[in-house]
Amino acid sequence: MARTKARFPDVAAAKGHYESFYLKACHPSEPLGIWIRYTVHKHSGHEPQGSLWFTFFDGNADGPRASKVTTADVTAPDDTYIRIAGSVFEDGRAVGSAQTEHLDASWELSFGSEQEPLFHLPRQWMYRAPVPKTKLLTPYPGARFDGSVRVGEREVQIAGWRGMVGHNWGTQHAERWIWLHGTGFEGAEDAWLDAAIGRIKLGLVTTPWIANGTLYLDGDRHRLGGPERARGTKVTETSERCDFLLPGDEVTVSGRVESDRKNFVGWVYADPDGPEHNTINCSIADMTLTVSADGRPDRELRLRGGAAYELGMREKDHGIALQPFPDG
Repeated sequence: MARTKARFPDVAAAKGHYESFYLKACHPSEPLGIWIRYTVHKHSGHEPQGSLWFTFFDGNADGPRASKVTTADVTAPDDTYIRIAGSVFEDGRAVGSAQTEHLDASWELSFGSEQEPLFHLPRQWMYRAPVPKTKLLTPYPGARFDGSVRVGEREVQIAGWRGMVGHNWGTQHAERWIWLHGTGFEGAEDAWLDAAIGRIKLGLVTTPWIANGTLYLDGDRHRLGGPERARGTKVTETSERCDFLLPGDEVTVSGRVESDRKNFVGWVYADPDGPEHNTINCSIADMTLTVSADGRPDRELRLRGGAAYELGMREKDHGIALQPFPDG
């Protein structure tokens, strides 16, 4: 049985919608990473458009290399998450290409995970309700990847890279959001953190930061955040660093994720029927975590070059160059 499925085929013609199937994977010891997205963008009253986004991160280079193609040829055949032209994303496999004048990129990847999917939202009714307007799911947490990617003339072999496969969809992006992901920590290689933190606009009011995420450590999942813990959630972010405090049921996680400015890629994200965000992402960032629990000493976790830090925002003066591709 597939771990998730596309929502866009069931969206009414008069409604707007966006949807993203994506993967992030990092080399176990070198500052190399990939971030690939298959997305759907649908304006109200229009047919959906599909886009393929590719980013290759190399900490030893001048910056990421990226490409994006958009087409009306987007479907969701049986047993396939999504097909965009000849590129396919399905359970255990992602094969595709994004050829532009800026970069000729292609990938052929297999992936798997022994762990069950992670539903970020704490209540199942939230996936059916109109609010929140963004739904989040990680079908493959703690994933391992094999295969290859081609970045221009460069062929990169993928063998046992760690990462995740994600899926989100909805009618509108959050007013401001942060995505944090890390796996392959020193001395705790199977541990992972996967958290989405957002500020949501409700009419004229914008909420405080609300986190929805999970820390997996020593075989246990610890849910973090939730609307009831918004007051205890703390975030201080810039375009190169984020300090955070995420309270949970049994543990509290504080930490930092950061990287050099040159390691970030910048994109334009458009809402189905509204304005745009600037979104910056580094998928080879450094992450440090402090895990605190009553009655136990703090646990320190460190990860170099294997974390993701994404920031979606309205402002445009963040200093990260945007890729020359429109959205929407």
